[in-house]
Parts: sequence; C-alpha cells; structure tokens
Amino acid sequence: MANMQDREKAFESKFALDEELKFKAEVRRNKLVGLWAAGLLGKADADAYAKEVVAADFEEAGHEDVVRKLRADFDAAGISQSDDDIRLKMLELLSEAVTQIQNG
Repeated sequence: MANMQDREKAFESKFALDEELKFKAEVRRNKLVGLWAAGLLGKADADAYAKEVVAADFEEAGHEDVVRKLRADFDAAGISQSDDDIRLKMLELLSEAVTQIQNG
C-alpha cells in the first residue's frame, strides 16, 4: 500500500511541477510578446508595456485576452498585424520562453 501512495505522491508532484513550468513559460512568453509588440509600437518603455501584456493575460483563461489587447493596440497605432500573425508570434515566443526557462 505504501508503494502505491508513494507512486501517487510522485505523480502529484510531477503534475504540480509541470503546471508551474507551464505557468512560468506562458508568463515569459507574454513578456517576450510584449517586448516584441512594444518595438513595433515604438513604446519608449518596453518593459512597462510588456508588464501590461502580462497583466492582460489574467483577464480570462486562455491567451485570447492577450491577442485582443495586442490587436486593439496595433489597430490604434495603425500597425498591420493580423490575429493569425499575433498568434504565430506567440507560438514562436512560447518555444523561446520554454528554452529560456529550461536553461535557467
């Protein structure tokens, strides 16, 4: 019985670690997306804008709230980026974020 409980605790620990890493990767991705967008938007304080993008992701589950924020900011600035372009950039930067987290 103890062996089964040890196994269960190990699975729970692994799940918790995986969820933590996923969260960190998504936050890092959002920061990277914010920095990318800040460059396109000509923001003087790119870090502050990146923090706005990170905060936007907490509005609802999923990443569509980030897409909407970027879409609205790009539209207001007259920058041509489709929703698909934004999602593709987010996907590219998620890969980079994961690599950064894995490398410490």
